[in-house]
Amino acid sequence: MASTRTLTLIGLTISLVVLAAGCGSSGGSSTTTTTSASATETWASGVCTSLTTWQDAIKSAAGSLKSDPTKSGLQTAVEDTKTATQTLSSDLKGLGKPDTTSGQQAKDSLDQLSTSLEQNVTTIETSLKNASGITGVIAAVSSATVTLATMGTEVKTTFTDLQGLDAKGELKSAFENSSSCNSLTSAAGS
Repeated sequence: MASTRTLTLIGLTISLVVLAAGCGSSGGSSTTTTTSASATETWASGVCTSLTTWQDAIKSAAGSLKSDPTKSGLQTAVEDTKTATQTLSSDLKGLGKPDTTSGQQAKDSLDQLSTSLEQNVTTIETSLKNASGITGVIAAVSSATVTLATMGTEVKTTFTDLQGLDAKGELKSAFENSSSCNSLTSAAGS
């Protein structure tokens, strides 16, 4: 039956979302330190804690959508994703910028990520609002799944970019030295 095949495909796609939501880096290490390393590491820790909390919420939303690919399940996933994204945006904006030569660029990258994630939530909400009937719900679940995967990729890309922003390696070193970042920096291996 086409609906069963479509739901199976959606289930597989949701599984990919869970994988895409994982952040990682290219590994490596840096021995560059600065006198502001403590403040920079505190900032990096805040970024990592916020990203990890968001990832966990998105993985949970994707899991609940996979187990309940209905309009009600989609509504729950949308609400969870919206709440997690609003919290992430607020947390990231509250961190300000790190005390490094590329601090403003790092802040701008996180602000851009927040804006993009919020736009993606709006896309998912629109899909839900326009869903009617089984075909509409299947299309909305599929759209939400793709958008969640995109969001996970955006987070991963931004995290990787943050580590390479400055020539002195201050941010990369701060991320590597912060225990809050362990799961993010080791996700891609060493």
